[in-house]
Amino acid sequence: MARRRRVFDEEDLAEYSGRAEKHCRACESFQNWRSAHDTKNERKSTAANDPKSTEAQCPLDREELGRNTWSYLHTMAAYYPKRPTEVEKKSMTRFMDIFAQFYPCKDCAEDLRETLKTNRPDVKDRLAFSKWMCGIHNEVNVKLGKPEFDCSLVLERWHTGWKDGSCD
Repeated sequence: MARRRRVFDEEDLAEYSGRAEKHCRACESFQNWRSAHDTKNERKSTAANDPKSTEAQCPLDREELGRNTWSYLHTMAAYYPKRPTEVEKKSMTRFMDIFAQFYPCKDCAEDLRETLKTNRPDVKDRLAFSKWMCGIHNEVNVKLGKPEFDCSLVLERWHTGWKDGSCD
């Protein structure tokens, strides 16, 4: 049986210039974190957090689905174990295959399945998987005429936040 791992630990953050005291962005909502650190007692309600708003309750269109999906996939890759077990490696590879089979955007799913035929997930560790994810995202960006992301910055973008503190 594989040893259970914590999704996020102090060792992960310690790598990034003494930021170990920072919160886990993927472990709590920004609203909860913000309210715990906010000096204001009242905040304005937005459509995204107002249950009476119909805007927040509409199905996602293709672009929204894509943005949200890439955010999820990059975050998942950024929190993938640094030293995954063989079971974790096989599970993540299988997850990507299953994900490509059931993704709601038919064209996007087919494109991902084609990519996976020749470009298998690099699941040897967190950085390798994050860079692999970035690479396939950049392939999609090129097809859509969008700018490519600098894959050397994936963990800063999706795990620790920018070094300038703008995410804190």
